[in-house]
Amino acid sequence: MAIHRRASGSWTGDLTGGAGSVSTQSGALKDIPFSFGTRFGDTPGTNPEELIAAAHAGCYSMALTAYLGGQGIASKRIDTKALLVLEPVDGGGFKIAKITLTVTGDVPGVDASKFQELADAAEKACPVSNAIRGNVEVVVQATLAG
Repeated sequence: MAIHRRASGSWTGDLTGGAGSVSTQSGALKDIPFSFGTRFGDTPGTNPEELIAAAHAGCYSMALTAYLGGQGIASKRIDTKALLVLEPVDGGGFKIAKITLTVTGDVPGVDASKFQELADAAEKACPVSNAIRGNVEVVVQATLAG
């Protein structure tokens, strides 16, 4: 059965002086503002790339937990940080070039080398990774807690 999720975004005004907002079906985000300054500068607030990074970190944490469980390995905690790199492209504009997932796991009975191997394999099962594969470089850096 397919699962459908909805979100919306809008922009009013010109590129540098205008403003936008994003909302999600669940209401977790409702008319959350963003601007040129929050996207390309240091103005406090969110931006689409930050939201993609957050989605990737959350999705990957769940995917790794599921993958470990499928291998008969119980994890106590998985924490993932995503660093998204937005780069300018020739001819104007930008592209998401790379996302580094830095994952720390509390996984009893698994050594560091095995955890990295499992973390890399789980990335192939992450729906967000699969959506961007071929367009964005994804790197997984895995360490054990403690």
